[in-house]
Amino acid sequence: MRKLLVAAACLAASTSLAQPPGPAGPGAAPGPGANPGATVLDNARVRVFRASGTRALAAHPAAVIIALEDGPARKMGDAFWSGSLDALSGAGQDAGSFLIVEPRPSGPPLPSPSAAVSATPPPVFVGMNFTPLFENDRVRVLRARMDVGAKEGLHTHGSDLVVIYLSDGEVEDTANGTTKVDHWKRGDVEFEARGSSHSTRNLGGAIDAVIVGLKP
Repeated sequence: MRKLLVAAACLAASTSLAQPPGPAGPGAAPGPGANPGATVLDNARVRVFRASGTRALAAHPAAVIIALEDGPARKMGDAFWSGSLDALSGAGQDAGSFLIVEPRPSGPPLPSPSAAVSATPPPVFVGMNFTPLFENDRVRVLRARMDVGAKEGLHTHGSDLVVIYLSDGEVEDTANGTTKVDHWKRGDVEFEARGSSHSTRNLGGAIDAVIVGLKP
């Protein structure tokens, strides 16, 4: 899915991913009886929670909500900004699970690109497509698909990306001279930091995902 992330970086004028979840950090206190959801990723740029129900969503008034399964009012992969009361009302009709992506303020600006980074050829995306879902002053959200055999050349992320996998997948990722194979499951979350560089190749079936690009 890093391929998806990488592509999003180009379309969104830069983006990025990959980091294991950490302990939950401080956040806004939820209302009475509200369950803010289980933390699945927590770093300096973003917190991601898995939750269900209107109360959990209402506990995060400035976040991207992604449906992980079909429901009466939502389809898997639907995404919306939690600040929209209409969207929250609609999501409350669903009994399914959601991922909540809550941006944090960005860190200091990146240093000027090194000669090595500047010499990096532009990324080449083969077998990948992206559909914009929505954008505001905090995030840019895309629906992405990585077809069988899709690949992307070496590229450097210009901003932070969060990738939410909507299907299982097997992706070969090469970074810093090391190649590994990532096995993703529906609902998995990946973070790629700005400034990171890599290339990827899809080794399995087609992969669908939602990519959240975090703005400075």
